[in-house]
Amino acid sequence: MKSIIQPVKGTRDFYPEQMAIRTWLYEKARSVAESFGYQEYEAPMLESLELYAARSGEELVKEQSYVFPDRGGSEITLRPELTASLARMIAQKQNELAFPVRWWSFGPFWRYERPQKGRTREFFQWNVDMLGAESPEADAENVAVLATFFKQVGLNPSQVIILVNNRRLMDSQFDRFGIVKDIRPGVSSWIDRRGKMSPEAWENYSDEIGLSSTQLKSIKTMLDDKELWKQSDELPRFFSAIEALGISEYIRFDSSIVRGLQYYTGTVFEAWEVGGEIKRSILGGGRYDNLLADVGGEHLAGVGFAMGDVVITLLLQKNDLLPKNLIIHPASVLVTVFDQEMLLASFKLAAELRRTGLKVAVYPETAKLPKQFKYADKIKARVALVLGPDEIANNQVTIKDLSTGNQQTVLRVDAAKTIRQQVLESKSG
Repeated sequence: MKSIIQPVKGTRDFYPEQMAIRTWLYEKARSVAESFGYQEYEAPMLESLELYAARSGEELVKEQSYVFPDRGGSEITLRPELTASLARMIAQKQNELAFPVRWWSFGPFWRYERPQKGRTREFFQWNVDMLGAESPEADAENVAVLATFFKQVGLNPSQVIILVNNRRLMDSQFDRFGIVKDIRPGVSSWIDRRGKMSPEAWENYSDEIGLSSTQLKSIKTMLDDKELWKQSDELPRFFSAIEALGISEYIRFDSSIVRGLQYYTGTVFEAWEVGGEIKRSILGGGRYDNLLADVGGEHLAGVGFAMGDVVITLLLQKNDLLPKNLIIHPASVLVTVFDQEMLLASFKLAAELRRTGLKVAVYPETAKLPKQFKYADKIKARVALVLGPDEIANNQVTIKDLSTGNQQTVLRVDAAKTIRQQVLESKSG
């Protein structure tokens, strides 16, 4: 047997069944985003490395991006995320757009990471951003898009939770604890790893990043304080808006949420499975008020989140929430070919039926009718049509209901109406 060339490591094949799930996920994302007034957009799959070097973390640029020189010598990357492209697009037309803008996108991204459960090198990501509004209420609306999506796909608060914090609140706490700015990125990363390390290892590591025992104790007290959000200038307004939007049951304050990328400036949030086996966040997002300046634009506030398709699909599958009745057949109707002489007549009939809005396939060559019926069954067609000499002579078509085996012969002009009323609509109803 010949050796079949395997797909690139970390990529996925989407057979029709998997593609139907991806399309369903996309349509859910579209429906929810548009219900909040967000517009769909798209950016190039290829960007200059300079764009990411200007505003992303060193790990993303140097270790996770797929980078290559083009024929002109420029360094190009497959996009690892979309926020930089969004910032560039907004900056290019900053004087023409009506702010705030609400944009969303769903497309492919690439990161050179170690493939594992919940993580691939090629993935699809839903991005939802609002730019031009600085209020905590704007942050709440962005989170509400996410919570509404969870509701739409059937995830309830006992299965998924959105954890919220605020970077400015954390900075005020770091000021109070006397933590110098130089080590704050390391401290934030260390806090983020609290649930991923043993308590002893986590505490011991605090010494390596330059924290005193007093500062360690202060941070532990801070992380256990569930009412700390009340000391924030923004979070009380944020949570009031969340309550007004009717999604409070999905939201909880958690001061350990700090977000790793360096451009977050205010509210930050992550969604996690509740008490489950998926040990990585479903998504992350937050406020980024300095982003446009990094790519040459004027100051503009923004808030947004990005959700990859891999983890959310695993979670939906685990909770038996993926749809089971997706239409994955190519056509509801198969026009059979009686013989070679009538092949073009079958093509003509199929064209007539398509003009009425039906999805119609034609068996592309001559074969015995039982073989064609068997093929129709395999592709899950609902109806098979026979156009033989008698039907042509009488301007008729024979319609076979593949679910019952019943067939009837009708006038050709009535074929589309009969298929809809007696087969397709009766079965769906």
